[in-house]
Amino acid sequence: MSTTRLRSERLEVRTTKDERALIDRAVAEQGTDLTEFVISNVTVAARRVLADRSEFVLDAASAEAWKAINRRRARDLPGLRRLMERPSPFDPE
Repeated sequence: MSTTRLRSERLEVRTTKDERALIDRAVAEQGTDLTEFVISNVTVAARRVLADRSEFVLDAASAEAWKAINRRRARDLPGLRRLMERPSPFDPE
């Protein structure tokens, strides 16, 4: 059973003749159509750009270092404590 997605948004790009030829060769090599090729590759690129803004992946050693940092007791910072005890300038009096 296949799922059909309704595509209602249009994306237009301008390319050089050489860029278009390269893209067309890649489309033919993958045996797909231009729309599917562009959408699949552009969405992968978009996810890669946004990944570090929404998801953080650490290798095993880095993950252990991160856990160790988070297990440490919080330091007492007197200046920060005083700041947090002050009334907020945004609270109505």
